[in-house]
Amino acid sequence: MTQPLQNFSVTSTDWRKSLQTNNRKTVMIITLFISIYVCVGLLVDMFMLSASVQHATLSQLFMYIITLQYFPIATVIMIVIATISLLVTFSFSDQLMLLGTEYRQITPETAQTNEEKQFYNIVEEIKIAAGLSYMPKVYIIEADYMNAFASGYSEKSAMVAITRGLLLKLNRSEIQAVMAHEISHVRHMDIKVTLMASVLANLIVMVLDMMFYSVVFSNQRSDSDNRSRNSLATILIILRYLLPIINILLLLYLSRTREYMADAGSVELLRDNQPLANALLKIEQDHTDNKAVYSSEYAQTAHENVRRAAYIFDPVQAGIEPMTSIADAFSTHPNLKDRLAAIGIKFKNS
Repeated sequence: MTQPLQNFSVTSTDWRKSLQTNNRKTVMIITLFISIYVCVGLLVDMFMLSASVQHATLSQLFMYIITLQYFPIATVIMIVIATISLLVTFSFSDQLMLLGTEYRQITPETAQTNEEKQFYNIVEEIKIAAGLSYMPKVYIIEADYMNAFASGYSEKSAMVAITRGLLLKLNRSEIQAVMAHEISHVRHMDIKVTLMASVLANLIVMVLDMMFYSVVFSNQRSDSDNRSRNSLATILIILRYLLPIINILLLLYLSRTREYMADAGSVELLRDNQPLANALLKIEQDHTDNKAVYSSEYAQTAHENVRRAAYIFDPVQAGIEPMTSIADAFSTHPNLKDRLAAIGIKFKNS
């Protein structure tokens, strides 16, 4: 399979600027998630405190908590739960990513074909170029479609995986580019960042659900007796419906931001933007050419939703999986044209 770049103009790209810009966006999003999480905890504490301090205003309730006249027990419990949840999620992230697939770990001893030996050597080369202290675990997933992903919460726990289809259909330089993309995810601590955001987002929804039913089914005083409490109840009910949407948009934006960073990281490691561009174009074309077959194969592989955001190529964009929204805001990956443009590969007519 070939996919020449004759329809594209190839220019150099400032990958350093791309990395810096997207890293700032990531810091902003993670800071926002942590801030939302703490604010929800404080709102719950204020709601609990309002039951005993009936005539206090919202500002007075807030001052009681931040001056520790009332210990913010709900906020502390939420922080403890988040910490434990993150530790458990980090510990099992690689097993979760491989769930439902037929896979085999590749080592110098277990590699059975020249392609497998070459693949392991490529990962080792990129690992050295990236300056990683530990060799990632290397896996091949027995699937015909072309895709790849990385996982692990640290360099020591990192793993990379590609499908058999990608191994057989891309040439060496293109596989290098794909692995440089995936190992860039490891270098940039993307797995840790995205898992943190996902855990916080899910916990926020759980807490708001519990508070929602507590507000709905509790028999409290009338509005005139406890206006602060009823105001807080209204805020919590509004947030219960609003924050899940905000969480989804932020998580998807974070996912797209990390993909741009990994693409830039691939160009940084190889000092060449064409291998990654060729790889992405071939992967998209392969999904388009084998749409019906791959649609069935993805559908028959369990837990594909877990891997979707981690894949180098989102099957939804090729129409393999159902598109829930036509808006780019609801996509886990930037569209291919934007990804290529970000690394200096642009359509000649654009």
